[in-house]
Order: sequence, then structure tokens, then C-alpha cells
Amino acid sequence: MGAVQNSTRRRFLNIVAAGAIALALERQDFVFASGKQPMKKPNILFIMTDQHRADCLGCYGNSIIRTPNLDRIAREGVLFVRAYSSTPTCTPARVAILTGLSPWHHGMLAYGRIAERYAFELPRAMSDAGYYTFAIGKLHYYPQRNYHGFHGALLDESGRVETPGFISDYRKWFNDKAPNLEPDATGIGWNSYLSAPYALPDELHPTRWMGDRAVEFLEKYNRSEPFFLKVSFARPHSPYDPPKRFWDMYDETEMPSPYIGNWARIYAPIEDSKDVNLWHGDLGIEQVRKSRRGYYGNVSFIDEQVGRILQTLESRGCLHNTLILFTSDHGDMLGDHHLWRKSYAYEGSARIPMLIRWPESLIAGAKRGRCLSQPVELRDILPTFLEAAGVRIPDTLDGRSLLTLIRDEAYEWRDWIDLEHGACYAKENVWTGLTDGRWKYVFHAYGGREQLFDLWNDPHELRDLAADTSHVGILRTWRERMVEHLSERGETFVKNGRLVIRRERMVYGPLYPSKA
Repeated sequence: MGAVQNSTRRRFLNIVAAGAIALALERQDFVFASGKQPMKKPNILFIMTDQHRADCLGCYGNSIIRTPNLDRIAREGVLFVRAYSSTPTCTPARVAILTGLSPWHHGMLAYGRIAERYAFELPRAMSDAGYYTFAIGKLHYYPQRNYHGFHGALLDESGRVETPGFISDYRKWFNDKAPNLEPDATGIGWNSYLSAPYALPDELHPTRWMGDRAVEFLEKYNRSEPFFLKVSFARPHSPYDPPKRFWDMYDETEMPSPYIGNWARIYAPIEDSKDVNLWHGDLGIEQVRKSRRGYYGNVSFIDEQVGRILQTLESRGCLHNTLILFTSDHGDMLGDHHLWRKSYAYEGSARIPMLIRWPESLIAGAKRGRCLSQPVELRDILPTFLEAAGVRIPDTLDGRSLLTLIRDEAYEWRDWIDLEHGACYAKENVWTGLTDGRWKYVFHAYGGREQLFDLWNDPHELRDLAADTSHVGILRTWRERMVEHLSERGETFVKNGRLVIRRERMVYGPLYPSKA
């Protein structure tokens, strides 16, 4: 009798989940892309991960991590070698995607709340371009049911409750599916360096929930409009908690050791040995490798869901007419230079994966499987989607369409990209940076310290060349570029042609939309 009841309950929950997707789609009386009236505009699938460093994909040269499905996207599209998150924490990174603007122009210089409305926003722009827009997973907007123009959304906001009475769609589903279980049973916090196998069945994991909902959306999509679907995974961001089969996929002894620069000793001390959410500290190689084991498992679990999504597109006969862009909001230091989490100028934190696979009808004859080395950033995603949709890119955007580089990699592009973050974790952790993919210059604004790295010859930033007398000219050149870049901000940042020490915490700049 119990088995019958459980079977009935599972069927009921499957019907509920399917109904949620059907209700979100609103209408079911239209023809999909493979029908009699094929859509001229491509579908757009935007896949994001959270806190995913660029070197943790096979296609980026990592021989240990297993990501065959994401590697397929790179093989059948292009990979951007020097993709960055200018302000590498969750909310300022996501507002760059939302607005197509640089940090100063969208107004978020550090971690804070995304404004309730911007003058020009990605979901509304895609809706205006004739797309049905839907989001699955993490948005990190505020209020939490403010969709910024998405026609619908199914949210997983991890444990975040910032709007009174908010409960995510994932947690509602979990409470129905497993009312006697605790969704956070693994016991690892959202910013912890600890890792362990997921304590519950695989199908209850939020990564699986997002994969299931994305597959259902694609299976049931039956509208006349092309879709713009955003699938935003909440992992590999901590907790580092993959299902046991993905935990067992990796051996801690094969995990790479952390990169430790000749300048990083200042971050080695541990202020509180009981703090599992610390932002710096030498925890030893064994802990780094254990953390990375869970992180790698999370990445591979996401890759499995991406494979299911690609298979669904193929089975629906619309992979050929779908533009796919994969990226992340920022990276994860994972113990490099004795640093943890994000918000830093260094490659583990600021450099992200960026992959694009396009329909042949969108860019005919473009070579696939290439690696492009121009400096690109999250602000470039919005104009890329606008061009794919065949609509004008506003002159007010700072981003540029990545499709221009796919068509012609010799196209004149920006010379460098700007990086920055206001004080995070500690008052001293405030900086601005620039990189062209060869050199990286960092100005630590609290005390005035400078750093210079040669990324071609020192890709892991082991040697700080700022004090090297043979690099005085290069350091000066990049300092002058920083002065020019920051000059529009006034004397708080540049005075008498010199970079200014900044001790006051600034989260929002003057161009941040007022809080209505």
C-alpha cells in the first residue's frame, strides 16, 4: 500500500511540475520552430553558472575536470580565452548582464542590491524584440519576484530571503516532494570552504531541479515566438556539495595545488580558525584539494544537466536554430594566493568562461572550434543578444556584440577591459584594475599599492612585477591608462593627474538608479 501511495504521490508531483511550466507558458496553441512556419529569429539559450572560474572546464585546458557537454559547445562554437567579470561578485556582475553597462555607468561598484529598474534591461529588450522570455534558477534581483521584464520565472535563490514572505519555487517544490526532509541537510553554508557529498537523493539537488525544469520548458514550448530562456545554476558556488557519484568521480590527490604568488604572504594568516566562511588564510594543501573535489563535482553535475538540455533541443529539432551562450558571473579563488571566494582582481576570481554556439543561419561559414583572445566582459552579452535578435544596439551601452568577433576575429576591438570592486570582506579590499589579456595592472585604493602581472609568461600571477625596475615603463603606461579611465569620476578617484587613496566605502556610484 505504501509503495502505491508513493508512486501516486510521485505522479502527482510530476503533474504539478509540468503544470507550473504550462501555466508559465500561458498559451499552448502555437507552432514550434520545427513546424510549418519556422521562426526567422533564432531561439536564444543563455546558460549561467555561479562562481565558476574559467580554468575549470576541459575546453579551457583542464585535463582533470570532466565537462564533455560544455566542451561540445566550445567545439561547435567559439571560446573566449580572456573573458572577465569586471566587478566579480554576484549582484554587480549580474547587473552588467542586465544592462550592458560598465560598473561606473550602471552604478554598482561593490556587492549590494540590484536596482528595481534600469533605463534599458535585457529581458524587456528581448521581449520588445519579439521573444518569449523565461528564467529558471538564480536571478538575485530585488525584490525577489521582480523579474525585470521576464514573462515568467521559476526561482532558486539558495537560502536567500530578502523579500518578506519569499519562498523560492525550488523550496516550494522541495517541501511538496520531500516534506519530511531538510533541503540544507548536507550542513555546509553558502560561503563555506568545506565540501562533502550531497546528503540527499540526486533528484532533490537544486542543480537537478534546474535541469529538470529547463528540459520541461523545452519539451513543452509551443508558442509562435522564439524563446529567450535563461538557465542560471546556483552552483558550483558553495556549498561544494555534489551528489556522491560526482564526488566519487574525483580523487583529492589529483586535484591541482593552489597557486601562491611571491606577493601573497599577506593573505596567509588565519584570523579565526573556527570561521569556515573566511576570505583569506593558508588552510593547507589538503583542505584546498578537498574543497576543489566538491567544486569539480558540482561543475560536472551541471555539465550533465547541460547535456540533457542539448539533447532536448536536438530531439525537438531546434538545436540548429538556437544561439547558445554559456558564462558565469565571476570565479572562485579556491585557495589560490591564500584567498577564498571572490571580489578580487586575480584570475581565479575575475576571469570567467565564455562560450558561444550559433546557428549557421545567423553567421554563415564562420569557423567553429576557435579560441578568441580579445578581452570581453559580461557587459557584452546584452548587445550580443540584441544583434542576434536583429534589433539596433543602443549607443548608450558600453558592451559590444561578440558576434562581430565571430564573423571577423581581426575586427577592431577594445584594447583592454576595466576591473574593480569596492570594499568587500574588509575595508582594505578595494581596488581597480585593467587588463588587455597580456598585462594586468591593479591599484589597491585603500593604501595605494600597485601590482603588475605578465599574463602571457605568468598566467597564474605568481610574480608581481610592480617593483621590478625593468618594468618601470610598462607600469607607468598602465598607471596612466588607469588615470584616464577613472578621470570621468572626479577628484574622489583622480586628482591632479594622480590616482587617489580611497578610504570611504562606496557601493553605489552616482549613476545608480534611485531606490523607488
